[in-house]
Amino acid sequence: MIKTKIKKVLKYMFLIIASILAVFPFFWMIVSATNKSVDITKGKLTPGSELINNINTLFTSTYMLRGMINSLIISTITTCIALFISSVAGYGFEIFHSRRRGNLFNLLLLSMMIPFAALMVPLYRMFAKFGLLNNYLAVIIPSVATAFLIFFFRQNTKSFPKEILHAARVDGLSEFGIFIKIYIPTMKSTYAAAAIITFMNVWNSYLWPLIVLQSPEKMTLPLIISTLNSSYSPDFGMIMVAIVIATIPTALIFFLMQKRFVEGMLGSVK
Repeated sequence: MIKTKIKKVLKYMFLIIASILAVFPFFWMIVSATNKSVDITKGKLTPGSELINNINTLFTSTYMLRGMINSLIISTITTCIALFISSVAGYGFEIFHSRRRGNLFNLLLLSMMIPFAALMVPLYRMFAKFGLLNNYLAVIIPSVATAFLIFFFRQNTKSFPKEILHAARVDGLSEFGIFIKIYIPTMKSTYAAAAIITFMNVWNSYLWPLIVLQSPEKMTLPLIISTLNSSYSPDFGMIMVAIVIATIPTALIFFLMQKRFVEGMLGSVK
């Protein structure tokens, strides 16, 4: 009994310490957003009264609002297109059988081994040739079909009930109709998990947008935040407000779709 109690105490102590370590950066970020820059550099950990001033300074002296709109447009469009294209590909790889299907899928998986740094120069030259630099499309197109998403949808399609598929074909429903009317509603959890992953990746993307988006009016939120820290004497209060604002959409989406996300990652079909 004593050993069991000691184990429980140690377990809860570990969980408490781990929780504090995980939550503290967010607490510090939110508290810092309410303080002056000088207080933040001193390590002040209590709320201040500078939140409104920091917000006003952020939106009046930077392209913060424009960056939020750009990030929202790019992330939303990319997520919607990526979900459709990747789910169609994953559905096709699993449902339709052919002799070369496995080889093609293996080549697709091998593309995951290529680091993005090796693709940046060819991609940049290609978009420059087509005149798409400093354009939303230059950020959206490379992300609309990824090997990981296609693999993710294919693996989850394995749990899709094939009896429904055969019954729909017997009833005369086309393959596209089966996909739209049966597959998509059945795989809601998979779509939710894929939507969270894609939206968060695109929303937080920094390197590729930094290369192809060259004017301040086109910059995304991570790029705007990076410029705030590049001055000789950065305003850390303003920067913390920007970081809090940038964190809210992804956190909100994750918490609203948390249940679906877990189901989708586990391969549940509803």
